[in-house]
Amino acid sequence: MKYCELSREELLVLKDETEKRYIEFKRKNLVLDMSRGKPNKEQLDLTMDMLDCMKIDSYDTITGIDSRNYGCFEGIPEARKIMGDLLGVDSNNVIIGGASSLNLMFDYVTTAMLKGVCGHEPWSKQGKVKFLCPVPGYDRHFAICEYLGIEMINIPMLDNGPDVELITELVKDSSVKGMFCVPKYSNPEGKVFSDKVVKALAELKPAAPDFRIIWDNAYCVHHLGEHDDELLNIIEYCAQVGNPDIVIEVTSTSKISFPGSGISCIAASDNNIKDILSRMKIQTICNNNINQLRHVKYFGSAQGIREHMNKHAAILRPRFDIVLEMLENELAELGIAKWGNPKGGYFISLDVMDGCAKRVCQLSREAGVVLTNAGATFPYGIDPNDRNIRIAPSFPSVEDLRLASELLCISVKLAVLEKMLTK
Repeated sequence: MKYCELSREELLVLKDETEKRYIEFKRKNLVLDMSRGKPNKEQLDLTMDMLDCMKIDSYDTITGIDSRNYGCFEGIPEARKIMGDLLGVDSNNVIIGGASSLNLMFDYVTTAMLKGVCGHEPWSKQGKVKFLCPVPGYDRHFAICEYLGIEMINIPMLDNGPDVELITELVKDSSVKGMFCVPKYSNPEGKVFSDKVVKALAELKPAAPDFRIIWDNAYCVHHLGEHDDELLNIIEYCAQVGNPDIVIEVTSTSKISFPGSGISCIAASDNNIKDILSRMKIQTICNNNINQLRHVKYFGSAQGIREHMNKHAAILRPRFDIVLEMLENELAELGIAKWGNPKGGYFISLDVMDGCAKRVCQLSREAGVVLTNAGATFPYGIDPNDRNIRIAPSFPSVEDLRLASELLCISVKLAVLEKMLTK
């Protein structure tokens, strides 16, 4: 029965029962972490053979450059080809970075602030700078904006992606210079932007000629089931509609091979690539060419990466199922929370009763389970409704995950009951 249908006396009885369950969990002295989307040991073990695949006769690239030496600051051609194929982009429009796509995004936005993009005046000299931020969204995107003093505007996420009607209106303001988004298996909701949404974003006509969509395609091959969802190729479509420069796309192998030791890439139009390379040739001699070659030798092709991700899915899907089953069994009939059933990515997005998310996180933490801070999925760490919680099921063991999920549900119930009984 839904909580809203119960009398105050019935709610008090439930609160007493829930508190007893909660106290039992506190006695377990748990130390569990569901705060970040980190691969677990089983996933990391999948690519251990990569560390031995460089016992080869030649370290030369197909262009004859020795990968052990300086050279190929744009990335070795084999790596550009694989990552381009992964994104559906010509290899000439791909630059290989270091291990982190976050670093590529930070560099790009920082350069836009200091030097401008493609010959335009630096953003920092144009007055107030604003970014559109789909919410709930990725806290690292928000951190970049906050660090650089960029004002963030919340854009609600709908079932098929961000609210493009609102975006279309907001970009009429020339101070709106960009937008961050995770278009496939979004962080944290696991949504995939529909073709209609992708096309609408590609067709935007912003007042600012230097407006850029930062297309963070971090989970481009991170499906959880047997089949990978399709995402319309925005770079290809931008070129078709005569708007090629509006998108900067990034991804990495951080959750494909080794986090912190993978390779990243940035993909964009000819103009944008030329502009980025003009900065990179000053910024670096080259990135880790040996690591790039290692990834090429191990995966062989973009298809090799896709096949490898089936192994990740087999490990992750049961973990997601544990959390979803617990939410269904404990909360589905109570009318106090809702959540998605993502087909990919690393997170489950949980919305609890308004005004309860912070308390849920506090209760969970005090009983030994660390969740992502409530509010982290919104700019400035402020969820205006205090309702969204990002759940990361990947890292704990299966047994720990069962305990953590049960405690989470108990914390949700207790927080909501406290809220209802104080009205």
